[in-house]
Amino acid sequence: MTHDASSVSSYKVPASGDTPASTPRLRSAEWFGTADKNGFMYRSWMKNQGIPDHEFEGKPIIGICNTFSELTPCNAHFRKLAEHVKKGILEAGGYPVEFPVFSNGESNLRPTAMFTRNLASMDVEEAIRGNPMDGVVLLVGCDKTTPALLMGAASCDLPTLVVTGGPMLNGKHEGRDIGSGTVVWKLSEQVKAGEISLHEFMSAEAGMSRSAGTCNTMGTASTMACMAESLGVSLPHNAAIPAVDSRRYVLAHLSGNRIVEMVHEDLKLSKVLTKEAFENAIRTNAAIGGSTNAVIHLKAIAGRMGVGLELDDWNRIGRGTPTIVDLQPSGRFLMEEFYYAGGLPAVLRRLGEAYRLPHKKALTINGKTLWDNVRDAPLYNDQVIRSLDNPLVEDGGMCVLRGNLAPKGAVLKPSAATPELMHHRGRAVVFENFDDYKARINDPDLEVDEHSVLVMKHCGPRGYHGMAEVGNMGLPSKLLAKGVTDMVRISDARMSGTAYGTVVLHVAPEAAAGGPLAVVQNGDWIELDAYAGKLNLEVEEEVLVQRLAEGDPRATSNHIASQGGYRQLYIEHVLQADEGCDFDFLVGCRGADVPRHSH
Repeated sequence: MTHDASSVSSYKVPASGDTPASTPRLRSAEWFGTADKNGFMYRSWMKNQGIPDHEFEGKPIIGICNTFSELTPCNAHFRKLAEHVKKGILEAGGYPVEFPVFSNGESNLRPTAMFTRNLASMDVEEAIRGNPMDGVVLLVGCDKTTPALLMGAASCDLPTLVVTGGPMLNGKHEGRDIGSGTVVWKLSEQVKAGEISLHEFMSAEAGMSRSAGTCNTMGTASTMACMAESLGVSLPHNAAIPAVDSRRYVLAHLSGNRIVEMVHEDLKLSKVLTKEAFENAIRTNAAIGGSTNAVIHLKAIAGRMGVGLELDDWNRIGRGTPTIVDLQPSGRFLMEEFYYAGGLPAVLRRLGEAYRLPHKKALTINGKTLWDNVRDAPLYNDQVIRSLDNPLVEDGGMCVLRGNLAPKGAVLKPSAATPELMHHRGRAVVFENFDDYKARINDPDLEVDEHSVLVMKHCGPRGYHGMAEVGNMGLPSKLLAKGVTDMVRISDARMSGTAYGTVVLHVAPEAAAGGPLAVVQNGDWIELDAYAGKLNLEVEEEVLVQRLAEGDPRATSNHIASQGGYRQLYIEHVLQADEGCDFDFLVGCRGADVPRHSH
């Protein structure tokens, strides 16, 4: 057939014999595969980009869902990354179409990128469902972009593959490596303690983020990249290759190749994101010392896929698993060393050889099982990826806590906590909200000592829209000056994956939803027993019932006031932390049925 750019009659509708019999009918044919008025218009409008006829003739159309934004520094290099994905798609016989979606970057977006995670997922879902694509490559990086894009894609269930932007190179300061985010928390506390000057603190700023990419610690971005790889929705080694390493672009190219094959195989997301895959991810999170944010995000992704993942699965699957990845904030090293040591495949191999990988036969997007992908993975450094008999933490599985202070659960990350505080009893020092905390934490007259338990309310999904990462409350200056480095802290907030400390998070129900946290008073005794999974307010049951019935007279009430816009939608429909903080009306897989023609 001759392709004549000047002829409108050169287009032919693909015949059923043009593709292998085993290949499913392309979804994009509903747009481009007809010789009627609708097909004419869809093809004609696309042709204003200089696309020739033959690109519409039975080729898989692959969407590249791009979260590039200069306001999301972690993802600011994605234009180049997308070009390499395109090369792979074209080489494999597909046609790439890149499209932007809301980029919820953690570093700049207020009050928190978590507030817009669900909004981004809605953007992704409707962009995929409403447009002519047969498969999707998700370009993700910064913390919430990974769960947001996977949530939206899961609700559509097309062949889908994840490409991560990769971590930054190691930060450098005064001749030593420093970790993204983690160094901020540490140096900030040292300033408050009078150990370093403000000038010394500020001098670290330029060296912390010295290349493109996400945080180079095992923060939420790296954790969710590892979760994607352990779930099987990315190619091996996707999680750890540094952003500026040429192998990152090779992986992007190969991912472009693979997504075209996935369309021909009809390898949809639902065949990979099974309950078994999520259980593998939970075990992996313990082994890498991953972020507490993964608890919320995996629940939300599973909910979109219709997979029953519960908070208690983290105890059942994760507890008893040693943390063997020695990375900041739990350990010493950074993501560069992690990749050079063998990356996530080496971790999964080490788990699998010790019968600690729950489901070796779980399918991954390259068509192989998880174990097939990692059984021969090389491991180059036993300091970075430790042996199971020499772990960083004996039991790194996320602690799920329950009790009269957290009837629906709370979480604690043991690899970031002080062992001596994992079982602790102390009097509550209560802050009604984050503003109250900021106003009083450094007051010399604050009645607090190293045995106290810092409690902060109204920072959950509804109370502080988006459940901001303020749970790792900085310690009082007067205690830092005495050499105190950690205290038990409890809130309904989240914590940055780059942070550390004995911090109880995600208390559910949150204070703004009427949970018991709302009625904790100064001086109340609280007992934390992380090993037993208990978190209790030591007041008589009838006293607690009376307090809850009366409500908290000091509690903020504007969390239920009409605010309009997306904020109002968020307040009215966000679920609690134990349910993944998704919107109630978004849970479930709605599929990718082609909407009716509008012409």
